[in-house]
Amino acid sequence: MTQPEQAATAFDALHTRHAAALMQQAYLLTGRPWLARRAVERGFWLAWQRWPEVAVDPDPAGWVRAAVYEYALTPWHRLCPGLRTARGPRNPSAAGPSSAGHTSAGHTSAGASDGALAAALLRLPAPHRRALLLHDRVGLGLDTTAAEIEASVPATAGRLRHARERIAALLPQLGLDGQPPERQGEILRARLSALPGPPQVPPPVTGDVRSGSERSAQRITRTAFGATWLFVLVTLVTIAVTPDHYVPQPERPQAGVPHSRMPTDRERGADERQRGADERERRREVREQRDAAREEGNSAREEGNAAVRKKIRQARLAPEIR
Repeated sequence: MTQPEQAATAFDALHTRHAAALMQQAYLLTGRPWLARRAVERGFWLAWQRWPEVAVDPDPAGWVRAAVYEYALTPWHRLCPGLRTARGPRNPSAAGPSSAGHTSAGHTSAGASDGALAAALLRLPAPHRRALLLHDRVGLGLDTTAAEIEASVPATAGRLRHARERIAALLPQLGLDGQPPERQGEILRARLSALPGPPQVPPPVTGDVRSGSERSAQRITRTAFGATWLFVLVTLVTIAVTPDHYVPQPERPQAGVPHSRMPTDRERGADERQRGADERERRREVREQRDAAREEGNSAREEGNAAVRKKIRQARLAPEIR
């Protein structure tokens, strides 16, 4: 058997052993059958694309499980109504074991109880739901659970405690109140393991998973090459149409703003000399006007004084004339 055949055989065995259980876990995480199938399919796609890494991993099933959980709880699913976490399990009537024409009262009550437990799980926050499933459904230890959800051990223990308290408050018939943590884990493990998978949605076929993974890898590769060539083409076109030298843009005068030119030093000196000459001429005219006014005043006083002296002389000679 060649190495590719050995890899395909080992992958098929991994898928056969764990696909159904991962479908049930993904369904409990999301409450949507087709989203659970899609998450399992994507997880095994990644595992086949990275099979050399997965094959030497100490826990290949844990590697796939982490990929399935990550896709099932991806935050961007909230942007698409069809991929959001459901408020309750789909087809709750199919949550319990039943057969056509032979549904008993015990089966009906068990199915209703299973549906209530699945609905209570979906009411938990996603981190609490994941920690509870890993610890009480898969059976991982507290340290292993903390490592898989990438949280500290105290934080993981706190999530488990809050999740159990919430389920005990929602489903008092489970008898979780007053029980020690070990007993609560045993009760939940038994009940969660008995929950069925998504109704009417079988897990993906092994051969289809490998072929789908290969097609997905080819599409990603082609998309990457196409984007690279498009970037190179755009770069070449930009280089071809861009001039190889600087072409200055013609200056456009701004509307409403007069064009002004800075005067030269010679022009500024001539303006200053002209202003000095104008100032001297103005002062000379003022001085001349002041002198003319003074001369007029002096001549008027002299004329007045002469008239006064004349009258005085006439007054002195008047008696002699008489």
